[in-house]
Amino acid sequence: MDDLEKLRGEIRQVTIEIMKQVKRRMEIAKQIGEIKGKKGLDIVDEKAEDELRKAIVQLCSQIDLDADIGLRVLNMLLNESEKVQLKRKTPTAMFAKAKQLESQGKKIIHLEVGEPDFVPPGTVKKALTDAIEQGHYHYTEPRGVPELREALASSLRKKFNATVKEEQVIVTVGGRFAVFLAVSSLVKPGDEIVVIEPYWPAYRECAELVNAKLRVLHTTLEDKWLPNLNKLENMVNDNTKMLVINYPNNPTGKVLDAKYMEKIVNIAKDNKLILMSDEVYADYSFNKFTSILDYNYENSILISSFSKGPAMTGFRVGYAVADPEIIAKMVKLQAIALTSVAEPMQYAALSALDNNVKQNADTVKKRLSLISNRLKKMPVSFVEPEGAMYVFARVDLDGFNADQFVEKTLDEGLALTPGSSFGNYNNFLRISAGQSEDVIEEGLDILQRTLQGKHYN
Repeated sequence: MDDLEKLRGEIRQVTIEIMKQVKRRMEIAKQIGEIKGKKGLDIVDEKAEDELRKAIVQLCSQIDLDADIGLRVLNMLLNESEKVQLKRKTPTAMFAKAKQLESQGKKIIHLEVGEPDFVPPGTVKKALTDAIEQGHYHYTEPRGVPELREALASSLRKKFNATVKEEQVIVTVGGRFAVFLAVSSLVKPGDEIVVIEPYWPAYRECAELVNAKLRVLHTTLEDKWLPNLNKLENMVNDNTKMLVINYPNNPTGKVLDAKYMEKIVNIAKDNKLILMSDEVYADYSFNKFTSILDYNYENSILISSFSKGPAMTGFRVGYAVADPEIIAKMVKLQAIALTSVAEPMQYAALSALDNNVKQNADTVKKRLSLISNRLKKMPVSFVEPEGAMYVFARVDLDGFNADQFVEKTLDEGLALTPGSSFGNYNNFLRISAGQSEDVIEEGLDILQRTLQGKHYN
């Protein structure tokens, strides 16, 4: 056997041994998850992970291995451990299951999905028709048509204390894809992303796609969903690349005031972090809203969409605003993935910019008040939302399990999203204000009956 074949044999054997150890590690992780579940402990133990992270960095130094490689492998292992310990029901998964039941003839009340039932602005239909008649049905620049980008920049300049230019804007296929582009083009394996829990599941999904580690800052109902900024700052380390915030928050409806936002921006500045601010619910803010754009932080990314305020969910038009260098990276990835947003949809979105969505926001606020008033008569606790389109309520019944409960309500014709979709909130439910008051009332009747029937475990 020559030297090459001998080395190939050795590397094959080492790889096989690594796979055996990975399998063993996942088995242990599953056992740990079962014990945590019985004890009611969080799946993610930040302290234990920090200690392991430090041990790996120290080991890499001792054996002369690049620490980036060690951390990339560690993050992959940590992510896989979390997957085997916790199976999450996502809002999209619940929606898909509800739609499947509808296709079989069952009536379902949808209080699980964040889709307003409003009709898009009247100008949109004409703009869409005009776009076709005027020949706007071709490829566009990957970053979007200039008219829409300039109109967005102009609108944001008027709305916020910001000097937004057209070259700082990219038009994307919805806000979700804007998040994907930002994470995928800026975060590399081994990096860490800090999010504030509860959080939209897409942040985790994007982090896992790039083999980054999601670090979670837990917030509580008792603290009115305010993040502890001392804990936030202590979570940041040399591997932290991005901080993600979402206000008005999905699912809690929390809105941060300007002073609190400024403190978060300063943490990002002091640690040279990319600060991604998901503001898709900004039109549904019932308190004074402060955008990330108000702070002119060069390392920030605004994420927004036409889905909520103008109620254009099916048009799939979102956008991001950032430094031109960041936008260039996102543009490159969008060009590879899908060329551009459909041109007619961009012109439809352009027409919606001039429309006032206050009526939609007022309607959502009224519906949330209805939900809140009804919930006060049920065994639940919650903070009345300051924005967005949901009530995030804790069910105060012994042994309550939201994952099991939403299966029961679905059998009864009501679709809800369990709190576990958004983090460690197994006894919470997210209730959407996306339907008419009559439909919401009917859904809450089912919820109340099911709670009274104690179908919760």
